[in-house]
Amino acid sequence: MLRGRLRSSLRGWGGVAAMAVACALTAVFALLLPLTQARGDSSTGQGGQGVAEGAQVKADDCNPEASLRPSPKDGPFVEDIKKRGYLTVGVDQNSYRWGYRDPNKSESKLEGFDIDLVHAIAEEILGPEPDIRFRAVPTNQRIPAIKNGDVDMVVRTMTITCERLDDVAFSTAYFKTGQQVLAPKNSDITGYNKTLKDKKVCSAKSSTAEDELEKNSFGADTSTKVPNQLDCLVRLQLGEVDAVVTDGALAASQAAQDPTVMLMGEPFTEEYYGVAMKREAEDLVRRVNQVLVDYRKGDWQASYEEWLADVPGMADTAEPPAPEYSD
Repeated sequence: MLRGRLRSSLRGWGGVAAMAVACALTAVFALLLPLTQARGDSSTGQGGQGVAEGAQVKADDCNPEASLRPSPKDGPFVEDIKKRGYLTVGVDQNSYRWGYRDPNKSESKLEGFDIDLVHAIAEEILGPEPDIRFRAVPTNQRIPAIKNGDVDMVVRTMTITCERLDDVAFSTAYFKTGQQVLAPKNSDITGYNKTLKDKKVCSAKSSTAEDELEKNSFGADTSTKVPNQLDCLVRLQLGEVDAVVTDGALAASQAAQDPTVMLMGEPFTEEYYGVAMKREAEDLVRRVNQVLVDYRKGDWQASYEEWLADVPGMADTAEPPAPEYSD
């Protein structure tokens, strides 16, 4: 369960210089895996026994948010996690208020909204004070990390889409968001519209933003595509691009770090974040969905209030999305 914390002052990272350092660290830590806050054996073997007959699949009439019904039962993937004694999770370490290390704190632990959910999942499967192996995963490596067995799951502001269901399975939705435009406050860009014409717009590779810009760029130059979404903010701060397209929830947290940028216009999509796992890991998907049933009853709200409620552009209060099931 989510532990109570004393609210500390969360400041931004100090502008371009600090963000450039953070950007560089993203690449470094992505190579120096795992990023652990853990104990014991450093083995990286992951569960992968068998193919579950009821695995979440993509259909022609896909409803991406519909996942498998929750279950507290152990199956081969959950049993493998328990046997090895730790959970390996792909996360972001530079996403302010979602998954990041606060440089203003003496203890450089990963924290944020996504990280709280990771702890809830790990505690339910492994018990109190679980051994969690965090791995920094760039935006464009989230699916490969799952398919290659480098992680048990990815909890990293990952949007559930029908296309991604070809490669991975998702839990039920745990957060609602939508694509938005982030630009300097003095920009003449007003949102996802014709004001993007001839502007340089950045998006992360393998992101929902990249997909949306391919559908309609409004005449923008969309050639700037980066491995990690945070890299777009750095390029915006350096004046290399005119705008960024990303999830509104992420954009709001980035605007909180840099008072010279702001969200432009309303969200132009409706999307949901989910926990991504192997397609054949039916028992693990159901177990995570069981965790989310309980998490929505109180811990979700506590986590939102701690990390997101005071972020400009985010609602003061919010509720978790209602679950949808496919079976």
